[in-house]
Parts: sequence; structure tokens; C-alpha cells
Amino acid sequence: MKVGILLILALAILSEVIGTTSLKASEGFTKWGPSVLVVVGYAASFYLLSLSLRSLPLGFAYAIWSGLGTVGAVLMGWLVWREALSVGGFIGIALIIAGVVVLNIFSEAH
Repeated sequence: MKVGILLILALAILSEVIGTTSLKASEGFTKWGPSVLVVVGYAASFYLLSLSLRSLPLGFAYAIWSGLGTVGAVLMGWLVWREALSVGGFIGIALIIAGVVVLNIFSEAH
């Protein structure tokens, strides 16, 4: 797999996490700055994801994008918003990451 495609997918994930984190900060789209970040973050994320789909299988790319995006959003909630994260939450994050690793190891997308 080309490094460039993985970089594009990583940027798609980062953009999605920025959009999701900004969604909370927008307070129901009542704050202008975070609301703009939501739209820009999600637009960039979907655009970059679509670029990665030129070379990656849909299931492979989407699983990584959604799984790592979920992990990123949970971690941002914990770090930025001081949301509680239980032992079960940490285990869940570890299982998502393990799933992404297994997908990468055994996927025919390489």
C-alpha cells in the first residue's frame, strides 16, 4: 500500500476528529467559530476519504476511518472536555485499535 494513500486516510481521520470535537464546542451550532470548524472538518474528512477510496477497498478504508475516528473522538472528549472514561472505555478503545491492526495484517488491500 502506498504511503501517500495512508497519509490521505490519516488526514481524513484527523479532519473527522476535529469536526466531531468542534461539534461539541459549537453548542448546538450557536457558536460561529466551532460551527465553521464542524462543516470544514467533516467536508475535508469526506473529501479525503473519497480520495483514499480510489486505491483502497471501501470496507477496509471505512473500517479504519470510522474505528480510529471513534477512538480519536473518545480521547478528545476525555482530554479536552474532561469526560469520564472508565476501565471499560479504555478496554473498548484497545479492542477498536486491535481490530484495526488485525484488519491491516489480514486484509488483502495491501
